[in-house]
Amino acid sequence: QVQLVESGGGLVQPGGSLRLSCAASGIRFSIAYMAWYRQAPGKQRELVATARSNGNTNYADSVKGRFTISRDNAKNTLYLQMNTLKPEDTAVYYCNVVWLGLTYWGQGIQVTVSS
Repeated sequence: QVQLVESGGGLVQPGGSLRLSCAASGIRFSIAYMAWYRQAPGKQRELVATARSNGNTNYADSVKGRFTISRDNAKNTLYLQMNTLKPEDTAVYYCNVVWLGLTYWGQGIQVTVSS
């Protein structure tokens, strides 16, 4: 079955960095269209970044220039490098894939940006 397992979250001070990882199984990762979403308390889940199998990436305006999505197809792993973090980046971050017509989510990982 499809599994997405996030890691790398935690507490960081404003201006700091974190790297999230998402280990995927049960899919042909190299051809999968992968994404990161986030959900802050009291807000709707929002798209953060996407990574196509051809290497193309897209970002939400709020994270452009600060976050970088990447993938290691040999390790079946998706990454999100987050730099210059702000308190408004505080949220639960989710890895996402749509595979064979079904949507799958990781369990989510907390990122808290606070001094």
